Amino acid sequence: MYRFGLRNILNPNKKMRLNFKNLKDTPLNLMRKAGYSFVGRDERTGEEGYQRRLSSGDYPKFHAFVKRDEDFVFVNLHLDQKKASYSGSPSHSGEYEENEVLQKEAQILRKVFGY
Repeated sequence: MYRFGLRNILNPNKKMRLNFKNLKDTPLNLMRKAGYSFVGRDERTGEEGYQRRLSSGDYPKFHAFVKRDEDFVFVNLHLDQKKASYSGSPSHSGEYEENEVLQKEAQILRKVFGY
């Protein structure tokens, strides 16, 4: 099982959250069309994790958590700048607030998702 640490490190008021309704395809297929790869699924919450690397290394990368609820799909998006700076911590250097880089990535996702 993939362990998600998103809720532990984010202030709920600062994350970029995208909402979509009545999609014409599955979130998995749409995220792949946007260049994301599937990372795993949290069986407890039903959230799926996706990432899109911005270089040949592991970082920086966009990290998205996708949750489906009936006709709605919610995407929580952030940018991981680097790996956690000390062991045992799920925290890492990331961009969570709505800045220019995240706005551009959100526009790409909106376009792929049909919004």
